[in-house]
Amino acid sequence: MSALNLPPLPPVGGETTGRNVIDVLNEQHLSLVSLSDRLRDDPENRRLASVMIAELSRHLSAEEQYLYPAIKKVVPGGEDLAARELAEDNALLVLLKKLDRGEPAAAEVAEAVRRHVAADAEELLPVLMQMVPVEDLIRVGNRVEMAEEAAPTRPHPGTPSTPPWNKIVDPAVAVVDKLRDVVTRRTTYLGDL
Repeated sequence: MSALNLPPLPPVGGETTGRNVIDVLNEQHLSLVSLSDRLRDDPENRRLASVMIAELSRHLSAEEQYLYPAIKKVVPGGEDLAARELAEDNALLVLLKKLDRGEPAAAEVAEAVRRHVAADAEELLPVLMQMVPVEDLIRVGNRVEMAEEAAPTRPHPGTPSTPPWNKIVDPAVAVVDKLRDVVTRRTTYLGDL
């Protein structure tokens, strides 16, 4: 049985496949830091701001759905760590909301992204890697990647941030966000810059 009480994903070739959550999040963190630095250097670039808002909104939603519950479950003191991270994520979503409205917040967002990445890299991910079997890390990584595709592309600091409600509300809100993105021709992926 899984240490995180996750149902198994269907194996391909007899083993759990995919990237583990540590690799997935580290790659995303590097991308988010680079993107936030670009935006800090060019704060008037609305297209870049739209991509930053969408990428970070998806990332935070996926972490809230799968990373923080895993931390709560297996890490001693994980409840407090997850609560602190959720509060910081909410503050970051409030900053993204300002940025989405066109208010100057690029430098604040860049600093908040650096704090978020540092907290994950220094506190959460190393302890998760020590306490969770690799198969479970892969399962969580697969779920994080799937959750991002169904996540909102705009900040919604008022929506639930813990399971089960965020797993229900986030995909519903994402449908509305994605419809708005199509209608307004908003760029939401880094690869589209």
